[in-house]
Amino acid sequence: MIEVLSSGALNLVQDLGRQNCMHMGVSASGAMDAPALRLANWLIGNDAGAAGLELSVFPFRMRFEGDISFCCTGAHCRITLDDQPIPNWTKCQARAGQRLVIESPLLGVRAYLAFEGGIDVPEILGSRSTDLKGGFGGHEGRGVKRGDHLNVSSTTPHIGKCVPVIAPYDRLRLKKELANGCVSVRVLPAAEFGQFTEAAIAAFYSTPYEVTPQANRVGYRLKGTPLHTCQRLELRSHGIAPGTVQVPPAGQPIVQLAEANTCGGYPKIATVIESDLWRLAQTPVGCAIQFIPVTSNDGATAIRDHWDALGLVQCRLASRFQA
Repeated sequence: MIEVLSSGALNLVQDLGRQNCMHMGVSASGAMDAPALRLANWLIGNDAGAAGLELSVFPFRMRFEGDISFCCTGAHCRITLDDQPIPNWTKCQARAGQRLVIESPLLGVRAYLAFEGGIDVPEILGSRSTDLKGGFGGHEGRGVKRGDHLNVSSTTPHIGKCVPVIAPYDRLRLKKELANGCVSVRVLPAAEFGQFTEAAIAAFYSTPYEVTPQANRVGYRLKGTPLHTCQRLELRSHGIAPGTVQVPPAGQPIVQLAEANTCGGYPKIATVIESDLWRLAQTPVGCAIQFIPVTSNDGATAIRDHWDALGLVQCRLASRFQA
């Protein structure tokens, strides 16, 4: 069990989300940076989908009420255990009574804290993720707060060397982009792409769009060159999903994310490919986004490369635990 000493309303219990529920009007939810949670779980010997904490309000402070292994990935943060610095992306061991503090990120937005065995909360619709809009899942359907006690599933400790994982190349590339203030994401044309003016399409691909303070787990509202359709479109509400880039009448795009609305009537200009969604999760307010057009074949190759890179890390970690 762990005790939360200080937190924020947007620090949430999340796993990899609810699959195949959007047709019922239920968002996928789950970790915004799903690869970071996967890697945190693999580093400590959990299944990829074990529930952990998604942290986006800092500092986060907690106390361990038993001996346990844990790992923090995602955004690059300063982390201390009983005031002693410990590394990110590394399996660490805590003893009962020790206090963990995770400070505001130096780069990135969201950190992921995984515990050996995973956080033990009820499954709802096949997931332990928090759905803030619906007020269910996770820990009582809300963010964790001071005084909360979270149970961790029992597990057999893994014995082995506690060494850091080598972050995939795309993580290192993102750090450079964050430092430069502009993050690139790859997109495919969406259903109403052909209804936008040539000037709008050229602007969408050639000029950066800034993340505004209206950014949360539902989506990011962006600011930049207005995007207009050739004529006003009256669309019926239709299905949308994480990654959909919608354009309201004012012309400023909105990117749907983990708790994306399941339907909407704004025209869609593009869709962020699945393997780049985590990059948006680590893009802070005020940072720019550059949309990069790709073909469907390029997108499929990018997704295969993404999963191959994760699979390579998983295999290396699995061999270490078996050693």
